[in-house]
Amino acid sequence: MKSKILIVGALAMATALPALAAEGDPVYNYTLAEADIAEIDDETVGAFDAQGWVGGDYNRFWWKTGGEFADGDFDDAEVQALYSRYISKFWDAQIGVRYDLESKGETYGVIGLQGLAPYFFEVDAAAFVSSSGDVSARFEATGELLFTQRLILEPGIALDFYAEDDPSRQIGSGLSTAEYGAQLRYELTREFAPYVALTYEEAYGDTAYFQRLETGSANRTIFKVGIRTMF
Repeated sequence: MKSKILIVGALAMATALPALAAEGDPVYNYTLAEADIAEIDDETVGAFDAQGWVGGDYNRFWWKTGGEFADGDFDDAEVQALYSRYISKFWDAQIGVRYDLESKGETYGVIGLQGLAPYFFEVDAAAFVSSSGDVSARFEATGELLFTQRLILEPGIALDFYAEDDPSRQIGSGLSTAEYGAQLRYELTREFAPYVALTYEEAYGDTAYFQRLETGSANRTIFKVGIRTMF
């Protein structure tokens, strides 16, 4: 029921967006996309992450997508469509829907915050309620350290939380997984930058138990090579 309320609210707000844009706000757009490959357990794994928005200073339509694939098949992939509303300096509130293409093909209601925290950390925090009533949350934060105007180090952290165990997806309740990483990129132009990245992924609680049963380990370190574009 909670997910239905969130989804209905998101659709109602999205329907109202054209009327709000018609009030006179200039309309802009922004897209950031990254794609990389890594060698994991003797398998080449590709990953992509992209997000963007169109709208004005106060009302925007946000979209987000990301996933991993290997041997031509997606291991996981999702897409989000969100209405975003300015609520304070550097911060937007967001509400909308998320659809997981893989692994379960499930729909979620989404409510979250996105903005710039003190010390210039980009923060993206969201809570999800699935169509079957499962509750989860995600917190991501990244910063930037400029060695030069073109060579930039971007450390980041991503945390996933679940309210209940889901053995079918090998997920335990509480803090499920954490990813700590750093991306080093060289901006050939502001819009195009190749990068290398090193990430450390750790599973916790029952999620760690499930992963040990399947792979023998609850953590892994991954080296990635990729391309970032922004326009």
